[in-house]
Amino acid sequence: MRRDINKNSSCAELKEISRNLRKRIIETSSNSRIPHIGSCLSCLDILVYLYWNELNINPEEPTAYNRDRFLLSKGHGAPGLFQVLAERGFFKKEKLLEFGKPGSVFHEHPPKPGYIPGVEAATGSLGHGFSMALGMAVSTKITSTNFRCYTMLSDGECNEGSIWEAALLAPKLNVDNLTVIVDFNKWQATGRSEEITSLQPLDLKWKSFGWHVQEINGHDFDEIAKALKMAKSEKNQPSIIIANTIKGKGVSFMEDNNNWHYRIPNKEELKLAVEELDVGL
Repeated sequence: MRRDINKNSSCAELKEISRNLRKRIIETSSNSRIPHIGSCLSCLDILVYLYWNELNINPEEPTAYNRDRFLLSKGHGAPGLFQVLAERGFFKKEKLLEFGKPGSVFHEHPPKPGYIPGVEAATGSLGHGFSMALGMAVSTKITSTNFRCYTMLSDGECNEGSIWEAALLAPKLNVDNLTVIVDFNKWQATGRSEEITSLQPLDLKWKSFGWHVQEINGHDFDEIAKALKMAKSEKNQPSIIIANTIKGKGVSFMEDNNNWHYRIPNKEELKLAVEELDVGL
């Protein structure tokens, strides 16, 4: 499979893509009455970088065997992933007008493969996408293929025991083609992550398990690029990137405000959010 020719976008181009997608995520939430805006906005810049500059993918051949695999283990970020896939050409943007409607495959979490091009796994139950990505990474070793596997976790998802089982196993399997990204926005559904189940020191936990660990600003495209490049250069060791992010990033009254885990914007809030994004705030 050829690599997608629309790659290596500049930081300025990526910022503009993210800005426009943030508007679409908020507009779609308002229209569909589906929440999780904050969770989508915190991970969006990472998703944009992955799909424009990192993943070996071709939207015209979404099931090509040698494609890179990305699994959104934090399934509640699906409304953001759907916008990214539509913008990259996996399906027509008009399909997202069905979002949240009866019978639609576009909803709060990704459906099983076969319904939406580009979706690799159903990840509505948190804690499972990581293990599936690990299995896919192992398969490349068995079959001597060369695709890479990526998965994104939320920090709240790191409360799940299945996350740490996979974290213990992966280094023993020498899956140097696996990159895990934690969207570390410091919140989960009902409160601050540290107040519910302390994760710190998160970097040292992963290092002690035998992972190559990096910590970055998850909204800085240069830092995202450098970290992913470093991850690919590691041999005999899986990589994890702890991406410090802001829940609700891009809209001042949504940033670091956990009400937007479940809240849906009313007409006035939608107007204010779009106005902010239109002037690049």
